[in-house]
Amino acid sequence: MVTLIPWHFLLQMERSLELVNMTRVQEFVLLGLSTRPDIRDVLFAIFLTLYLLTLLENTLIIYLICSHIELHKPMYFFLGNLSCLEMCYVSVTMPSLLMGLWTGPYHISFTICMTQLFFFIVLICTECTLLASMAYDRYVAICRPLHYPLLMRPQVCLGLALSSWLGGMLVSVAKTTCIASLSYCGPNVLNQFFCDVSPLLNLSCTHVALTELVDFISAIVIFCGTLLVALASYSAIVVAVLRMPSAAAQRKAFSTCASHLIVVGIFYSAALFIYCRPSRIKSMDLNKVLSVIYTVVTPMCNPIIYCLRNKEVHVVLRKTLHWP
Repeated sequence: MVTLIPWHFLLQMERSLELVNMTRVQEFVLLGLSTRPDIRDVLFAIFLTLYLLTLLENTLIIYLICSHIELHKPMYFFLGNLSCLEMCYVSVTMPSLLMGLWTGPYHISFTICMTQLFFFIVLICTECTLLASMAYDRYVAICRPLHYPLLMRPQVCLGLALSSWLGGMLVSVAKTTCIASLSYCGPNVLNQFFCDVSPLLNLSCTHVALTELVDFISAIVIFCGTLLVALASYSAIVVAVLRMPSAAAQRKAFSTCASHLIVVGIFYSAALFIYCRPSRIKSMDLNKVLSVIYTVVTPMCNPIIYCLRNKEVHVVLRKTLHWP
């Protein structure tokens, strides 16, 4: 006798098998910056040098600011925070970049990947807010100089810095939680040198509309919000400077802002292109190039840009190195 199996039972079994087959990915494979063995050694030497140079530059900036009372000012307080942040920044992404160049594509566990993603988002969001705080500091110094000691007193500076770090952590918790809760059941190869948002979304086998919405809203709030603060501050600065009667005073005012404006331009140009988009990015090679700009080039160039255009830093650096 042939026993007929009910249709609903077969459908239930099929769904159960699908759930079994959708095994959660336990690790990812990072392809790294380049998969060509003939150039990986050269790139490894270059990026290792850049990494050590970045750590040295930012350590020197922090030491100079902490050890010289002449630099105990709001502008240098924020610059010290930025240097500390960028040392952490490159230490989150650069080791995995160097590992990929040394060994080629390598495996990274799901937990470590999400941990790296968490700290990366914390630091990039914090940097946005710090750059906005530095722009506000320059606005108050140039447009409201008589109120500067009150508006930028130590309590306010500390509050702005703490808000930057705490805000970055809150955004990172929301974004990382959403991304970690997705199902990764198919390919596990990330075409990137660190665990980034867009490559992870591309690998998810579940609906990512909600996660993309959270990513897009946080990008609007953090990136666009802080960029608007910076642009508003510098627009007011330009108007105030143009009203100054003396050309020498105009040059002096602009010189105090030019370095920060360069840093803001480099950072936001690369970061906004990637993160202020609601859809997943398909051009991963372009993504990697832009990622190098704001994870490697910007942290290395920031101390150089600030120091080359700052006489007070030059003076204390000569004192420290005992130069004439």
